[in-house]
This record gives sequence, structure tokens and C-alpha cells, in this order.
Amino acid sequence: MSTLRALLWDVDGTLTESEGDGHLAAFNHAFEALGVPWRWDDTHYGALLRITGGRERLLHDMAQRSNAPHEPGERERLARELHALKNERYAQIMDSGALPLRPGVAALIEQAHAAGLRQAIVTTTSRSNVQALLRQHFGSRWQQLFSVLVCGEDVQQKKPDPQAYQLALEAMKLSPLQCLAIEDSPGGSAAANAAGVPVVVTRSRFFAHDTIQQAFAIGPGFDRRDGWRPALDNPGNGQAVSLDDLQAWYRAAETVSAVAP
Repeated sequence: MSTLRALLWDVDGTLTESEGDGHLAAFNHAFEALGVPWRWDDTHYGALLRITGGRERLLHDMAQRSNAPHEPGERERLARELHALKNERYAQIMDSGALPLRPGVAALIEQAHAAGLRQAIVTTTSRSNVQALLRQHFGSRWQQLFSVLVCGEDVQQKKPDPQAYQLALEAMKLSPLQCLAIEDSPGGSAAANAAGVPVVVTRSRFFAHDTIQQAFAIGPGFDRRDGWRPALDNPGNGQAVSLDDLQAWYRAAETVSAVAP
């Protein structure tokens, strides 16, 4: 195993639990603003999250609805308009401070920066959403913390396709085994694995019980030491997962899987 030189962070569900209170709320706002008689609840949106990309989710949902436009071109137009309104609303939600980082995330980012590790964002969400999030929580420092951003606009194929990770590796001029991906979902983990990047999965609200394949570690969140596979030393002692723990998992170079109950 090479020396760990970079952390590659997913965004939605990984940096922040943004799907429900952020993206879902913003989608429903966009429906209302355009007078579209649709509303997504948690169950329906959780199923749609298996489709990566907000515009793609809209198109997938429209394909199942009898009251959606029938012509593909009209569906595309409506999806673009809804997605633009949704992104505007999401940025407003973000700027209001309503979407905190997940506990333990900021500390790990700061530890990695202090240790000289490079960090990148690798996500299927839009650049404007990513920049709003990072600006909200790190101010202008975010550009010092994250040297590369690969976002939804940068790829032709979204996760679980590995293209986003491949672009990040190319931009950073690093090999896959010099990096560790941080993900929350089966699709994100599959994308990292397909690019040859080792992955740690911190489960999120909408992927709490999904099957995860071939991760170096799988657990409930970086703010707690219990519930992780492989198990951490001193679980339940109130301490958070640290960069030393990530380094230990990386050096162990073994993968684990978790099957949905």
C-alpha cells in the first residue's frame, strides 16, 4: 500500500445530511413555485436517491407520472427549469445556516489539512451547491482546504460511474492508492472502487441500511467510535474518529462489506 496523500470527500450525506432538509425541501419548493402538482416525501425521495443527479431524478420521476409532459423535449425543459429553481432555493437554505456539517467532519478536515494531506471534493451535485456549502462552513478558507472540486457539471457519467474520481485523480496527479474516498452510499462507494480508490463509508440518513461492498471501513458517523467495522479501539468512550484512525484503516488494506438487513 502506498502512503496516504489525499482525502476525497463526497458531499451530500457525507459532509452534511443535506438530502432531506436541503435538496428535498428545495425540490418541493420548486414544484410549488412553478405550480407543478407534485410533492416528494421521504420515502419517495429515498428511492429516487438511487438515481444520481438532481435533473436525472426529475426525469426519472416524470417517466412514472401520467400528468408529466409526454414529449421528451418538454420533459427536459421542465426538468431544467425545476432544477434551476431548486438550486436557487438550496443556496438560500444553505446561506441561512440550516444545514450543519455532520458531527466530526470539520475536525477530520482540519486534521488532514494540518497533517499536509491534500483534499478534494468528488460529487455529483452542482458546483454552485458545493461552493455555497463550503463557503457557509469554512468561509474563504475553503479554497485552501480543498485543492480540487469535481462536480456534476464536470462529468458525462455520474456515480456509480468512476468518471468523477478519475477526473479528481488526474487533476491531483495522484494514483488511486494514494487516496482515500469518504462516501455514504452504495453508488458512491461503487464509483470509488471502480476507480481503484479505497473507500470509507459513513452511513447517512437515507442509506442507513443499504448493502455496501468493499469498503475499508463502514460506520455510523465520525463523531462516534462504536458501530464501526472494523471495530475501533475504545468504542463508546465519547471520542470521535480521528485521522489516525483513517490512517490505520488505510494501512490495514483490508475491505469489509455490510449487507442490508
